[in-house]
Amino acid sequence: MANTEITILNSMAGNEFEIALDQHVSWGIKYLDLKDNIFGKSIVRLTIEEAKHAADLIRKRNLSVYCFSTVLLGGDIELGEERFRKGYLQKIDHVIKIANILQPQTIRLLASATSKRGEIENSVEYLHTNHPWLIPLYIEVIDYLHKAYCPKFTNDLGFKVTIENEVGNCIFSTTEEIIDFFEALDRQERISLTWDVQNLWQMGTYPTMDVYNKLKGLIGYYHLKGGQQSNDGIELCWRSSLEDASWPVAEITRQIVKDNISQVICLNPSHGKAKTGYDYNNMTKRDLDFIRRAIPGID
Repeated sequence: MANTEITILNSMAGNEFEIALDQHVSWGIKYLDLKDNIFGKSIVRLTIEEAKHAADLIRKRNLSVYCFSTVLLGGDIELGEERFRKGYLQKIDHVIKIANILQPQTIRLLASATSKRGEIENSVEYLHTNHPWLIPLYIEVIDYLHKAYCPKFTNDLGFKVTIENEVGNCIFSTTEEIIDFFEALDRQERISLTWDVQNLWQMGTYPTMDVYNKLKGLIGYYHLKGGQQSNDGIELCWRSSLEDASWPVAEITRQIVKDNISQVICLNPSHGKAKTGYDYNNMTKRDLDFIRRAIPGID
């Protein structure tokens, strides 16, 4: 990839998969982030035959898959190790089978959640004390995916893995928690962070260049959304386009492109309440046009 490519979550182009693929082509998007609404299913629930059919539709349009956006490991750790393993590990082998068909460059895991988030000052310290099984479980999954053979890779190495910070009760709410977690994983060559800017903002860390610089060495994939802060603070309040966002979209994105740390940037729908009188029509296309216009080097 000569320039940084822009993509979107596949269902942002439409709920009918084949029509959504055509929309990707129309918008000049070459790389896919597959999450849901693939023949009415999430990426993890596809059958082998459905994956083969999807691959054929993708190939006919000269598109390729960049990411599988799974929700694996994103559940509440307070349910306990046994239920956590049963809920997620049984799906890994199937993900690998369909990944060998659709050939993504990376597979996304989610940062887990805890219903005790409001009581925790530092989640990594909390994990070491109360859930010492979680980080070894992540390591187990990362290593397993890394060793899974994919015919796309000539070096016989498996899939790249990325972990995205989520919202709600996510174990990632500060840069320190993210850095500490990745240090505990000790898998620098096998894992990267998907930095979802707005998600971390919703968890209490407003996006700034300082936040980016702290996380820069971990980021491998970048999710961007709009969002406007409340009138009396910096908390995310309103859903908005990128162009009208309260956080420094252009400044941070320009630096990410310059640093070449995310070969593909993924646009996501904005969170927040609907603002009275705000124009929410054609938001995806407006955001694509804005980011391509504002940041040289994005295709």
